[in-house]
Amino acid sequence: MGAGISNESFKDIDLIKKEIRAVFNDLYDQAKPEEGDLLVVGCSSSEVASHKLGTFSSEEIGKALVETLYNACKEKGLHMAAQCCEHLNRALILEKEVAQKRGYEIVSVVPKLKAGGSFATAAYKTLPKAVAVEHIKAELGIDIGDTLIGMHLKDVAVPVRVEQTAVGNAHIVCARTRPKYIGGERAVYN
Repeated sequence: MGAGISNESFKDIDLIKKEIRAVFNDLYDQAKPEEGDLLVVGCSSSEVASHKLGTFSSEEIGKALVETLYNACKEKGLHMAAQCCEHLNRALILEKEVAQKRGYEIVSVVPKLKAGGSFATAAYKTLPKAVAVEHIKAELGIDIGDTLIGMHLKDVAVPVRVEQTAVGNAHIVCARTRPKYIGGERAVYN
């Protein structure tokens, strides 16, 4: 394949599926999202496979993680958005119906392994009527490999410490969001 693209079979594919499901379950249990909430996921398949970011794009890893997370979201009544890499300005892939319902402007781009990343590419192929958008405000986030998803979370992001701290060799960071506290010392909050 091309430079930085892997066609090697990843020996621990079942393990990373198990690990990402554990991350999702832990985040879900702690964050207590509402039905219809949006989960943004950024992922470096290179980092999962113990390689430097952007040097080992793996279609197999991207597909395994997308399918596991998408199915978990469907089971819990959530929606998923997949963050593209910086070569597509961190655009996002999600279902057209979700984009329209939330009022997100659809843009014209199709992610590929080295221009979007393996996770976003797999999402584009997996999600029903997948489209790309430039900006979202998600209620939850999973960052697999320190891909910087914070720009796609609602204000105010709150870290969620999950027990499973890595998927493969990729560091995991999770977040939920909460409404902003506004007012002053006289304000009352839920």
